Amino acid sequence: MTASSRALELVQIAALAADAKQADDLVALDVTGPLQLTDVFLLATGRNERNVLAIADEIEERLLEAGAKPLRREGRSEGRWVLIDFGDIVVHVFHEEDRQYYSLERLWSDCPTIPLELPVDHTA
Repeated sequence: MTASSRALELVQIAALAADAKQADDLVALDVTGPLQLTDVFLLATGRNERNVLAIADEIEERLLEAGAKPLRREGRSEGRWVLIDFGDIVVHVFHEEDRQYYSLERLWSDCPTIPLELPVDHTA
C-alpha cells in the first residue's frame, strides 16, 4: 500500500510551508506499510525553539487553508518537538538536538521516502 493522493498533496504543501520558514533537513516518509493510522510522516528541523514554533505554525496555517484539520497537537509549550496530526499526514518539527536524539529516520528506515518538490535556493 502507498500513501493516498491527498496525503501526497498535503505533504507537499506542508514541506513548502516549512521551507518558507527556513526548516532544515525535510524528509517525508511513506509509513502506510507499518502504520494504519496515517500515510506520511513529515520531519523538519528548526534551529531553535522560536524557529520550531514558527515552522509548525506556518505548516498548520497552510494546511488549514488546504482544508486539512489538525486532529491533535503536542509539544508547543516547549518548542523542542512539535507534533501535529492531520490524519493523512503527521508532521514532526524538531529542534536540532531532539531530531538527532530521537532519530525517527533510523526508526522508520524501512519506509520509503517521498520526494519533495522545493524551490531551489539561488543564494548559495
